[in-house]
Amino acid sequence: MELKLSHCFIAVDDHDKALAFYRDILGLDVRNDVGFEGMRWVTVGPPSQPDLDIVLEPPAADPNASPADRSAMAELLAKGMLRGVIFETDDCDATFEHIRAAGGEVVQEPIDQPYGVRDCAFRDPAGNLLRFSGPRAH
Repeated sequence: MELKLSHCFIAVDDHDKALAFYRDILGLDVRNDVGFEGMRWVTVGPPSQPDLDIVLEPPAADPNASPADRSAMAELLAKGMLRGVIFETDDCDATFEHIRAAGGEVVQEPIDQPYGVRDCAFRDPAGNLLRFSGPRAH
């Protein structure tokens, strides 16, 4: 049996701001932009991984979510309490400088981690934590 990751999901509260970050700053390809029943889903992905899609979706996109659940998700997103993704990069420091120079919200400057990588962290426009991990500096 072979398994591969095909999709992951990141909650966003403003797709246009999310696109300005994921497409314009990170350089991800926009693969789909779909509206349905008052909601919008935008799919992006790294050019080097055409079989991996990151779906930028509204918080609590499940149509069965109660109003209380939708409110709770929106509050967690606003507080930056929802997890994002970890991107792999070949140069953590250059990636950090690029995102910072473009106005990214810095959470952690590049550091060598005890578990063998060098990484940094930012928040996307919705407050999701994104990490960028690469080989340790030499």
